[in-house]
Amino acid sequence: MLRMALRTLRLRKGGFLATFVAMFFGALIVMACGGLMETGIRTAVQPQRLAGAPIVVAGAQQLEIPKEDPALRDPEKDLKTETANLPEKVRLDASLVAKLRAVPGVEQVVADISFPAGHAVGHGWSSAALTPYTLTSGTAPGDGEVVVESGTVGASIDLPVPGRVESFRISGIAAPQHSVGKPSVFFSDAEAARLSGHPGYVDVIGVFAPVTTDLSGALRGTSALALTGDDRGTIEFPEAVTSGEALIVLAAVSGGLSVMVAMFVVGSTLALSVQQRMRELALLRAIGTTPRQLRRMVLGEAMLVSVLATGIAGLLGSLLGRWLFDQLVENGVVPPVVEFHQGWIPVVAAAGAATLAAFFGALLAANRAARTKPTEALREAGVQRHWLTPLRVIFAVLCFGGGSALAIVTVAVMTGPVAASTAGPAVMLWAIGLAMISPGVTKTLIAIVQWPLRALSGVSGRFAMLNARGRGVRIAAAVTPIMLATGIATANIYLQTTQAAISDQAFTENLRADSVISSPTGLDSSMLEKVKATPGVTAASEYVPSQVFILKPFGETDDDGIPVLGVTADGAAQTTAAVPSSGTLSALRGDTVAMPESLGHKVGDRLTVMLGDGAVIEVRVVAVFPARAGFESLLMPAETIAPHTTTGLAPQILVRGSADLGHLAQPGVTVAGREALFAAHVQGREIGAWVNYLLVGMIMAYTVISVVNTLVMGTMRRRREFGLQRLTGATRGQVLRMMGMEGVLIAVVGVTLGTIVSAGAIVPFCLVVSGSVLPTGPLSIYLSIAGIALALALFSTLVPTWAATRGRPAEAALADD
Repeated sequence: MLRMALRTLRLRKGGFLATFVAMFFGALIVMACGGLMETGIRTAVQPQRLAGAPIVVAGAQQLEIPKEDPALRDPEKDLKTETANLPEKVRLDASLVAKLRAVPGVEQVVADISFPAGHAVGHGWSSAALTPYTLTSGTAPGDGEVVVESGTVGASIDLPVPGRVESFRISGIAAPQHSVGKPSVFFSDAEAARLSGHPGYVDVIGVFAPVTTDLSGALRGTSALALTGDDRGTIEFPEAVTSGEALIVLAAVSGGLSVMVAMFVVGSTLALSVQQRMRELALLRAIGTTPRQLRRMVLGEAMLVSVLATGIAGLLGSLLGRWLFDQLVENGVVPPVVEFHQGWIPVVAAAGAATLAAFFGALLAANRAARTKPTEALREAGVQRHWLTPLRVIFAVLCFGGGSALAIVTVAVMTGPVAASTAGPAVMLWAIGLAMISPGVTKTLIAIVQWPLRALSGVSGRFAMLNARGRGVRIAAAVTPIMLATGIATANIYLQTTQAAISDQAFTENLRADSVISSPTGLDSSMLEKVKATPGVTAASEYVPSQVFILKPFGETDDDGIPVLGVTADGAAQTTAAVPSSGTLSALRGDTVAMPESLGHKVGDRLTVMLGDGAVIEVRVVAVFPARAGFESLLMPAETIAPHTTTGLAPQILVRGSADLGHLAQPGVTVAGREALFAAHVQGREIGAWVNYLLVGMIMAYTVISVVNTLVMGTMRRRREFGLQRLTGATRGQVLRMMGMEGVLIAVVGVTLGTIVSAGAIVPFCLVVSGSVLPTGPLSIYLSIAGIALALALFSTLVPTWAATRGRPAEAALADD
């Protein structure tokens, strides 16, 4: 049967080309998503400034948070924990340097301190050895001096440092041994310790010793880790770890959706291909071919096409993955220091998924052909009437049940934007469920729209309707990819626009400041006093965003923690939207917290929390306030939060009043209106939206290809029909108009079903976030999607019809069906 399969492939290139296209693009997209996932898992980052030290000791940025009371757990079971990524820099006690120097085999130990210094990063001069940097001119820095990468020795330079701007003399020029992404400014070690604002602590420690040196004894009792190789790069570029985890989630979601779409498209394309060959398969049965031989032939054809398609996709998958990765880097989603990796695992996984889709799709189609009696198969070769099988019913019930369950969970359990995590996946379940019963649903919709179409199009519409009723199963096969494309596009775009609108509304509601003073190096407390003393200022508060984790009571936060805003007690009520239902914000002093009502605490409660740098404190609830679901944040004193952030200072001050604050602007300090904060919020949101649009757009491009693929394949097989119509008196123009009306009919039914599919995701989500059944976003989005679907349907029917009617009618009438 393999020889028969090869011969069939040669004689029916058109049908198998359609199957090849579906498999190739499906495997290609899944391979690209697999490459992104592998890149996120590896998070390979070459060290730059720390490359000179064989071993780098740094504080652990990941900690295990218990989800249950260790004292009450079952001793025979492991303690339930979640791994939390600490958002702030975890520093090391400076006394660890001496312990490391005492380890046998250690040649040199260098402590490093880092802090922002304008557009560069400040360090102590001793840490120049970690790269290494070497002096090209001048001398090492003393008090009031710096060594820079470019400048003039002896010149004076004003540098924004944490909390202020100071003037320094350039004592020397240094150059790194290799390229370093961030420029460095070197101070004396004493000066660096003073400017960092964290006396007695260091950021990392470089150890010059063989990488096999055992440092566990010196590190015992601390949270410090000894890192070698590329792991050193993750300490130098901590944002790479966060982006790597985001890349894993992104690739998993888009890759999972791609696999489902690919299996759906490949399976339906194979089913349509086999359906169009029912006459041929029936004749094979009639001359003695056994059902087993028929299955082997169809499976052999599918496997041959699958091997060819996935083989070529394997050669090109890394190119698409690299292009997607480059787009993410270019738009700031992934830092450029992360290296793209795509090994053999994503290729094999994608090839396996495409091959499995081809195998089961061909098996199901071949089983139907093998079970049908030859006489019945010949009768149904032209017009298939029997389509509802027990397997279709089972799949439809399971998918509709799954979609309904996700809708119920979304409405009953989820709150805020996170509801999209359960609402979004429902699209594919509703789509597959409708696809299983699409011949019946399509027949019903055709009966509804037949009269308007006839009235608007006359004879062409009448013939189109007759064809649609007579070829219900084939029309349904053409409708399905339109439904899938419309449903996925409508749901994903409107989910994104609704999320954006709700996020913007929540941010605007929570922001009451009229002006904002910002500094990337941080603002010291004296700036707040200057602001308050400015005429026209009615209130001012420091603004320190971070993240905290509630340790006790157990199980109240997940590994993402809870956002916290550090504020000033006497200005919080005027600069934030929190209106306490009990307690007062003016009591936010020391180890205290104001909490949203949804967390279920009351004034006077005590909680144990872990701050952003891993420090653990006990806080007392002094106020409780209502907050929008999904956008809750804690409020804590800025003087409590700021020392546990990376910079150690407040990055912003919020101001109420119509005061002129221009006199406070200086190098490294900007004064702007509230629109600056909102613009920063929108910029961050738009990056996330762009990522979703990019990956969903890639999947949509694949579904568009499947739309064209299916419609062209179905139309080109009707050359004989077109020839007979023209022999009986129809003109070529009439045939084209008839097919144009069929294209309109397919688009109308497909868009209608796609709208129903998208509603299964949009309605539950909107009920949760806005209380409405309608999404937020312009109607033009939906009209554009419908218009594109109509254009695709017309293009994919009229162009092949025009090609099929170019020859003489008599020749076409004798052509193979």
